[in-house]
Amino acid sequence: MPITPEQLAEIEAERQETRSTLRVVSDGMEKHLYTAHPVLDHGFVRVIDYMGDDAAICQAARVSYGKGTKSVQNDAGLIRYLMRHWHSTPFEMCEIKLHVKLPVFVARQWIRHRTANVNEYSARYSILDREFYIPSPDALAAQSVINNQGRGEALTGEEAERVLRWLREDCTRAYDHYEAMISQDGQQGLARELARMNLPANIYTQWYWKTDLHNLLHFLRLRADAHAQYEIRVYAEAMCKIVADWVPQTYAAFEDYRMGGAAVSKTGLDCIRRMIRGEAVTEENSGMSKGEWREFRALIDKE
Repeated sequence: MPITPEQLAEIEAERQETRSTLRVVSDGMEKHLYTAHPVLDHGFVRVIDYMGDDAAICQAARVSYGKGTKSVQNDAGLIRYLMRHWHSTPFEMCEIKLHVKLPVFVARQWIRHRTANVNEYSARYSILDREFYIPSPDALAAQSVINNQGRGEALTGEEAERVLRWLREDCTRAYDHYEAMISQDGQQGLARELARMNLPANIYTQWYWKTDLHNLLHFLRLRADAHAQYEIRVYAEAMCKIVADWVPQTYAAFEDYRMGGAAVSKTGLDCIRRMIRGEAVTEENSGMSKGEWREFRALIDKE
């Protein structure tokens, strides 16, 4: 279960409380406050707090009084200009604080984005729950033969069943030993900060993660990409939906210029110009390496 009945009751009680405020409010984001969006088998993402909206970005860009809004159309145009020309500072004026429950191995990928403030559940002081990420059968795949960081063909049949059985058995055994080591039943018990080292990387942890919109969009550009690891990608996809409601004009520009756009090298741009002129550009005369040419063709041939 991603969230306990007690936690749900607490969240619902907080959602019922309303407060008047003079601060900027995003109507789209308000509906996400305290709502836990399920991810994977036991994880979730929920918004704890936020600051700013699309108008706040424009206000910062114009350094104006009040909201700074000229019009919705003008604001959208300004935001697209800022996104198009990589003017990041106005986007840093918006912030978000998330409560995330995720497997430890996903958290170790996530923490590589070092531009956030993070406070994680401490297994030195508290006892971790018996909750582990067990992939669904369709998420099991063999090692890719062309990408050391990727997956290849899906595992099926007895091979998939064996992997899932080992995962469940290993998790259960490790947690049983963890409980036994910290047990206070008539004896001292091992310190929690030591007992935790026996737990596998697919056990769930939780943290509060606060970042500004500019760095959040950078995270989403990398982690919501189709090439990102599935287990972190599904968290990014859930966050994309939240951001789209929070700052819709910004997210539309982000989808256009970052998610839907592409960076092309000087050599690649020259090849495109030659193609437009009708020249036959091949790997041999492109000036690119074999890997660069493969990626270039995948980019321009993409439907």
